[in-house]
Amino acid sequence: MIAIKGYEALKLLIGKELGCSDWKTISQERIDQFAEVTEDRQWIHVDRERAAKSPLGGTIAHGYLVLSMLPSMIAEVVSYEGWSAKMNYGLDRLRFTNPVPAGGRIRAKLTLKEVEETPRGIRVCMGVSVELESASRPACVAETLALLVP
Repeated sequence: MIAIKGYEALKLLIGKELGCSDWKTISQERIDQFAEVTEDRQWIHVDRERAAKSPLGGTIAHGYLVLSMLPSMIAEVVSYEGWSAKMNYGLDRLRFTNPVPAGGRIRAKLTLKEVEETPRGIRVCMGVSVELESASRPACVAETLALLVP
């Protein structure tokens, strides 16, 4: 865990890899729960028999399930200290580049890409690669944006 204290400390980390979260198992139970909460019950996620006959050979996680895990994985790697609030500001360049099979394990690798002073606070752009264990391509790549409020 890297604790970042202040704007100057942030600037020193631009372009640097900050580390990786722990591995997270994407169980079928988690996929089913996400399907229920989001009402996205597409067969490739929840119908084990039909998905087993597909080219993927089984069910896969929703891309948005993988995406929804980013805040907790990022929080395992980095914390921001000395700010009154940290707010999600959005995403840039989001791509789902490799399906995550049920039972697969993912983790987030972080690189600080950019920091910018704005009238509302400091905008932080973090490059995130969601690695899929034993795969040559990541499951997801994105740039997350956060706003640190003084």
